[in-house]
Amino acid sequence: PTEVAEIPGEGVLGRVEDREVIVGGDGFVASRVGRMGDDHPAKGAGSVLVAVAVDGHLAGYLVMSDPLRDGAGAMLEGLRREGIARILLATGDRADVAERVTEGLGLDGLRAGLTPDQKVLLVLSERKHGPVMMVGDGVNDAPALAAADVGVAMGARGAAASAEAADVVLLVDRIDRLGLGIEIARGARRIAVESVVAGIGLSVMGMIAAAFGYLTPVQGALLQEVIDVAVILNALRALRIAPHEPTIPKPKAVSSGQDDIAQGATP
Repeated sequence: PTEVAEIPGEGVLGRVEDREVIVGGDGFVASRVGRMGDDHPAKGAGSVLVAVAVDGHLAGYLVMSDPLRDGAGAMLEGLRREGIARILLATGDRADVAERVTEGLGLDGLRAGLTPDQKVLLVLSERKHGPVMMVGDGVNDAPALAAADVGVAMGARGAAASAEAADVVLLVDRIDRLGLGIEIARGARRIAVESVVAGIGLSVMGMIAAAFGYLTPVQGALLQEVIDVAVILNALRALRIAPHEPTIPKPKAVSSGQDDIAQGATP
């Protein structure tokens, strides 16, 4: 495109291969090409209808909408398997848009039309069900991410403010990585607890044996080294954690919107 000019809130015009192209809302395009067509394509809730004109004549329409993130449904099923008891959608979009997005996802609740401070209040109110994890990627999500027990930001294409406020940042723009991350974190924590309990337990037993004269200082030092090596080797099991890889269904022809998910997990 050349000779591109943008009219804020209205549309864009320019030249493509020496042809004049205008893209924008109905009124914006109609004011430049004259009478518009009457057969507008149907659009779903939350979609935006964009008119396209070429060389002064209406060429057609584009129906734009945000797609649901790939793997969202499989990820939610994985969270259920991990014991996440309550999953909500918290969005600033209209209720009709949110209902379309959540259709078939099996969420426990839907909160639409929320402002940033209302998202914070939602996080605080959900704490009566247990620790709360908030997942978001926008500037409006940053306060709620900071208020949650665990804030997770989609850092690949999300706002810097949300990444700074969150406790965890997913460096890939794939929501299904969230479930895998929880599995890996819980597995690593389990191994860490095992290592701490085994290491302290064996060390205490060695100290008791040494106190009663069953171990010499040299034997005690060697035994402590053996315990340390055993604990390190046990910790290396974290490298072998293999989370359940969810099966992501092929995307449908009709897209739907995306937004943030607030999750309340029972202890």
